[in-house]
Amino acid sequence: MKKQIAESEVLAKLAAKAIDDKKGSDLRVLDLRGVASAPAEFFVIASGNVPSHVSALSDAVFEVVKKATGYNPHKVEGYQNAEWILMDYFDVVVHIFQKEK
Repeated sequence: MKKQIAESEVLAKLAAKAIDDKKGSDLRVLDLRGVASAPAEFFVIASGNVPSHVSALSDAVFEVVKKATGYNPHKVEGYQNAEWILMDYFDVVVHIFQKEK
């Protein structure tokens, strides 16, 4: 019998792969489905070296997730300064930090 993979898990894995492919560092995928008060099912956290790298990582997540699922993030914060960028896909939150921040 095949195990069903939750849509949120697929999205989190897509985001993580996009970040990994663009050489993001400190990549972590946190499964929060067992935490009753968690604001999302998955947190994807990573860092980039400089603001342009942080932006490129965010752009890669956007493109990969959009192409594979058709989803856009509900909200994106921090893109202008790119010291940190938060992408909210409801059940999956992607947070990319500039390494020094």
